[in-house]
Amino acid sequence: MTTTLRPTGPERHAADGARSRSYDICVNGRPVGRLRLATDECFGPSAGRVEELAVHGPDRRRGRATVAALAAEEVLRGWGCRRIEASVPADAGPALRLAAALGYTERNRNMAKELSGPPEPPAGSTVRPLTADEYPAWLESRREGYARLWAERGMDPGRARLKSEADHAELLPDGPETAGTALRVLVHAGVDVGTLWLATARAPGPGAWVFDIEVAPAHRGRGHGRTLMLTAERECLAAGVRTLGLNVFTDNTAALRLYESLGHRPTAHHLHKPLFQDFGGAPGRKPEEAGRT
Repeated sequence: MTTTLRPTGPERHAADGARSRSYDICVNGRPVGRLRLATDECFGPSAGRVEELAVHGPDRRRGRATVAALAAEEVLRGWGCRRIEASVPADAGPALRLAAALGYTERNRNMAKELSGPPEPPAGSTVRPLTADEYPAWLESRREGYARLWAERGMDPGRARLKSEADHAELLPDGPETAGTALRVLVHAGVDVGTLWLATARAPGPGAWVFDIEVAPAHRGRGHGRTLMLTAERECLAAGVRTLGLNVFTDNTAALRLYESLGHRPTAHHLHKPLFQDFGGAPGRKPEEAGRT
């Protein structure tokens, strides 16, 4: 049987180069699922994203999703994309196995924890608010670090700087006085050793969100990261919030182990894969016609 992609409407274009299109996944012309592709909002037109890939119940486990995913790669190559991105819920086991089989690599993941009682602060440590005088230097450091982080993971450096500026402006419109935001400094033995940025009311989803924790290099490896995370838990509970979420890049092994040890569990995996322009379908074949079973 032949599996193909059939467009369900015209391709959409935006002034900034973004494009998107939706397809039916068809077997011998019969729709068995749906696929939606777009260029990636973060990485720009050089990266494509699988925004949706679903096969209807009776046609699952017959290789339809695999063929559709490979056909999606051909479509995105035709758009000039050099990489493909996808986000998969942590409980979507078949989708995660398919992504692994097709060569996707996890870049980062979202994690969350349901909170119970407030933890006791460790001896010798105190927490204070970040002051208005300290805020400009802290903000500039966070902007630079955030832009560098994305540039190291393949984003154009100029685009990474613009993303960092825009994200910080959106999330901290009133600086340290932004409602629903806690900016804290961890003090140990009288010395400032780290900072916490927590949102309890501007989080991306239900609950609270840790946007950033930072321990000064000279004080790392002494448990201060754990103290900052426990501080976040106390802040959440004081605000009446019982779910704490965060994002972690999976090459940051120390942070990933810390969050796991504190009881955070994955909620979504963010994956990527390079697309090689010299690999494609048969000459003359349209991308939406690609795919055979």
